[in-house]
Amino acid sequence: QVQLVESGGGSVQAGDSLRLSCAASGRTLSRYVLGWFRQAPGKEREFVAAISWSATSTNYADFVKGRFTISRDNAKSTIYLQMNSLKAEDTALYYCAARVFGLERYDYWGQGTQVTVSS
Repeated sequence: QVQLVESGGGSVQAGDSLRLSCAASGRTLSRYVLGWFRQAPGKEREFVAAISWSATSTNYADFVKGRFTISRDNAKSTIYLQMNSLKAEDTALYYCAARVFGLERYDYWGQGTQVTVSS
Protein backbone atom coordinates (compact mmCIF):
# COMPACT_ATOMS: atom_id res chain seq x y z
CA GLN A 1 0.00 0.00 0.00
CA VAL A 2 1.13 3.51 -0.81
CA GLN A 3 -0.55 6.65 0.45
CA LEU A 4 -0.14 9.88 -1.49
CA VAL A 5 -0.98 13.41 -0.43
CA GLU A 6 -0.63 16.32 -2.84
CA SER A 7 -0.22 19.98 -1.96
CA GLY A 8 0.90 23.24 -3.51
CA GLY A 9 -1.88 23.99 -5.95
CA GLY A 10 -3.37 27.45 -6.29
CA SER A 11 -4.48 30.24 -8.57
CA VAL A 12 -1.84 32.10 -10.55
CA GLN A 13 -1.43 34.27 -13.62
CA ALA A 14 -0.13 33.04 -16.95
CA GLY A 15 3.65 33.03 -16.92
CA ASP A 16 3.86 32.38 -13.18
CA SER A 17 5.32 29.34 -11.46
CA LEU A 18 4.05 26.82 -8.94
CA ARG A 19 5.60 23.84 -7.21
CA LEU A 20 3.44 20.86 -6.39
CA SER A 21 4.44 18.36 -3.72
CA CYS A 22 3.40 14.76 -3.20
CA ALA A 23 4.19 13.15 0.14
CA ALA A 24 4.33 9.37 -0.13
CA SER A 25 4.12 6.83 2.66
CA GLY A 26 4.13 3.08 2.76
CA ARG A 27 6.54 0.23 2.64
CA THR A 28 9.26 -0.28 0.06
CA LEU A 29 8.79 3.00 -1.76
CA SER A 30 11.91 2.18 -3.74
CA ARG A 31 9.80 -0.31 -5.72
CA TYR A 32 7.58 2.40 -7.12
CA VAL A 33 7.55 4.89 -9.92
CA LEU A 34 5.72 8.07 -8.97
CA GLY A 35 4.02 10.26 -11.48
CA TRP A 36 1.88 13.32 -11.98
CA PHE A 37 -1.32 13.33 -13.98
CA ARG A 38 -3.87 16.05 -14.58
CA GLN A 39 -7.49 16.34 -15.55
CA ALA A 40 -9.12 19.46 -16.87
CA PRO A 41 -12.90 19.92 -16.79
CA GLY A 42 -14.54 17.92 -19.56
CA LYS A 43 -11.28 16.24 -20.57
CA GLU A 44 -9.64 12.90 -20.03
CA ARG A 45 -6.99 12.50 -17.38
CA GLU A 46 -3.54 12.80 -18.95
CA PHE A 47 0.00 11.90 -18.01
CA VAL A 48 2.31 14.78 -17.11
CA ALA A 49 5.58 13.37 -15.75
CA ALA A 50 7.06 10.46 -13.83
CA ILE A 51 10.17 9.63 -11.85
CA SER A 52 11.49 6.37 -10.48
CA TRP A 53 12.15 6.29 -6.75
CA SER A 54 15.53 4.62 -6.65
CA ALA A 55 16.90 5.63 -10.05
CA THR A 56 17.20 8.96 -11.77
CA SER A 57 15.06 8.29 -14.81
CA THR A 58 12.32 10.76 -15.64
CA ASN A 59 9.68 10.94 -18.29
CA TYR A 60 7.59 13.89 -19.49
CA ALA A 61 4.62 14.53 -21.69
CA ASP A 62 5.60 16.55 -24.74
CA PHE A 63 3.39 19.48 -23.78
CA VAL A 64 5.37 20.15 -20.58
CA LYS A 65 8.91 19.54 -21.73
CA GLY A 66 11.06 22.52 -20.98
CA ARG A 67 8.50 24.03 -18.60
CA PHE A 68 7.90 21.41 -15.88
CA THR A 69 10.48 19.51 -13.87
CA ILE A 70 9.83 16.46 -11.71
CA SER A 71 12.18 15.72 -8.84
CA ARG A 72 12.27 13.74 -5.61
CA ASP A 73 13.59 13.99 -2.09
CA ASN A 74 14.01 10.47 -0.79
CA ALA A 75 14.77 11.66 2.74
CA LYS A 76 11.34 13.32 2.85
CA SER A 77 9.59 10.63 0.75
CA THR A 78 8.31 13.44 -1.41
CA ILE A 79 8.24 14.18 -5.10
CA TYR A 80 7.79 17.60 -6.63
CA LEU A 81 6.55 19.09 -9.85
CA GLN A 82 8.07 22.47 -10.56
CA MET A 83 5.85 24.21 -13.10
CA ASN A 84 7.19 27.30 -14.86
CA SER A 85 5.76 29.49 -17.58
CA LEU A 86 2.27 28.34 -16.75
CA LYS A 87 -0.42 28.69 -19.37
CA ALA A 88 -4.18 28.87 -19.08
CA GLU A 89 -4.38 25.40 -20.62
CA ASP A 90 -2.42 24.02 -17.66
CA THR A 91 -5.50 24.60 -15.52
CA ALA A 92 -6.51 21.22 -14.11
CA LEU A 93 -6.73 19.02 -11.07
CA TYR A 94 -3.27 17.52 -10.64
CA TYR A 95 -2.92 14.03 -9.20
CA CYS A 96 0.03 12.15 -7.82
CA ALA A 97 0.08 8.43 -8.58
CA ALA A 98 2.29 5.40 -7.99
CA ARG A 99 2.94 2.19 -9.88
CA VAL A 100 5.25 -0.72 -9.28
CA PHE A 101 8.45 -0.37 -11.26
CA GLY A 102 8.18 -2.50 -14.40
CA LEU A 103 4.38 -2.44 -14.54
CA GLU A 104 2.27 0.00 -16.51
CA ARG A 105 -0.77 0.53 -14.36
CA TYR A 106 -0.82 3.16 -11.67
CA ASP A 107 -2.55 1.57 -8.69
CA TYR A 108 -2.35 4.31 -6.09
CA TRP A 109 -3.69 7.82 -6.39
CA GLY A 110 -3.84 10.93 -4.29
CA GLN A 111 -6.86 13.20 -3.96
CA GLY A 112 -5.51 15.87 -6.26
CA THR A 113 -4.60 19.52 -5.97
CA GLN A 114 -6.19 22.23 -8.10
CA VAL A 115 -4.11 24.47 -10.33
CA THR A 116 -5.85 27.43 -11.96
CA VAL A 117 -4.01 29.68 -14.39
CA SER A 118 -5.61 32.93 -15.51
CA SER A 119 -4.62 34.52 -18.79
